[in-house]
Amino acid sequence: MYAVTNPATGDEVRRFGTATDAEIEQILARTAAAARDLAATTLDRRIAMLNRIADLHEQHRNELAALVTTEVGKPVRQARGEIALVASIFRYYAEHAARFLADDLITAEITPGTGGSAVVRKAPVGPLLGIMPWNFPYYQIARFAAPNLAAGNTILHKPAPQCPSSARAEDALVRRALTEAGLPPDAYQTVLATNEQIEEMIGDPRVQGVSLTGSERAGAAVAAIAGRHLKKVVLELGGSDAFLVLDSTDLDRVVKRAVSARLSNAGQACNAAKRFIVLDELYDQFLDRFTAAMARVEPADPTLESTFLGPLSSKAARDVIEAQVDRAVAQGATVRTGGRRGDGPGFGYLPTVLTGVTADMDAYTQELFGPVAVVYRATDEDDAVRLANATPFGLGASIYTDDPNRAARLADRLDAGMVTVNQAGGSSAELPFGGVKRSGFGRELGSYGITEFVNHKLVRTAAH
Repeated sequence: MYAVTNPATGDEVRRFGTATDAEIEQILARTAAAARDLAATTLDRRIAMLNRIADLHEQHRNELAALVTTEVGKPVRQARGEIALVASIFRYYAEHAARFLADDLITAEITPGTGGSAVVRKAPVGPLLGIMPWNFPYYQIARFAAPNLAAGNTILHKPAPQCPSSARAEDALVRRALTEAGLPPDAYQTVLATNEQIEEMIGDPRVQGVSLTGSERAGAAVAAIAGRHLKKVVLELGGSDAFLVLDSTDLDRVVKRAVSARLSNAGQACNAAKRFIVLDELYDQFLDRFTAAMARVEPADPTLESTFLGPLSSKAARDVIEAQVDRAVAQGATVRTGGRRGDGPGFGYLPTVLTGVTADMDAYTQELFGPVAVVYRATDEDDAVRLANATPFGLGASIYTDDPNRAARLADRLDAGMVTVNQAGGSSAELPFGGVKRSGFGRELGSYGITEFVNHKLVRTAAH
């Protein structure tokens, strides 16, 4: 189940065994014990641990980056960028945890004439299970682990099957920081579990909550299991983000950002721009320039500093996007460029631009998780909003216009958890991340991410 296959060559590098049921029980027992110890420690000690984790990421960024380049084919420069983002997330919570976790004093009288006082305290709930994906293996666990370790919860990390090496490296690094800070190292544990074992772990009374980043199918399955056991879940699922081009005095700049938004990480990001919706007066110019720019990019060796587009993460990922494009063409879509595998070894797929996708085609509502862009012509603003919202997903969207009033007006009409203006949807430690509709629920990062899994405990004191 857990194996590293280099997507650039197709060669299997190493296999890892899954945990036994007895090992799972030991892990659960240790994390429950660590949860009691971590909850009793001072916030200052936890903050020191967060800063130390950031230090270690920065010190070992090259080794950590090389692991994911081998595991999922991420170009090495992008991999190092992921490590830098991870360090910034741990530092962010080290800096702001005290403010985010401070007591909330309720000053107004709750019942007239009773007096007294009331305060809401944010207490840890205990062990949490994080089920993480392969596309950003360090970043995804960081945005779950950093705020929850700060809050005093303990972390069980179930990595993606493609990423056991990076997960083991992360585990060693975080546990080292915990130990150096005088905290229980079992507050963070990686478990190479089967799906059946994960189901048992979700149901175990020692596990207090679950966070999953992954597919709709996985999210629905985990939510159903968690619901049966009355466990809270945070789900960050798929996306089919719209990139709306309304007007621009610098169309070449918009095209450059569109290419980057679609091809970064080989297009394998839930919040990547996937559907490009262009007003009629700019459509032909945008399509011509965008198609030409996409055609100039080819998959290359991800270990090279110059590489922007690496292979897809696996044969399965390449086969899925290939089948989706072939199906779209069979149903009447037009391939403007690409539409086939790369010429070299491994799991490369050429940057692809599709037009003529209509509501009766599968691709109209699917998430295209790869270097494939669909371009739509919109007659006016209302039509652009209609197209943007015509998806079961609601993660993010971006608006490109020189008119800030126009951007604000349209942002309010988009069914999305995140809207950016004149920039593609990225991520930053202080910005809450999450979506609506079938993109999931709950938020990570920012002040919101640290309060998803805490007990908002009311302490009310009567007047003397």
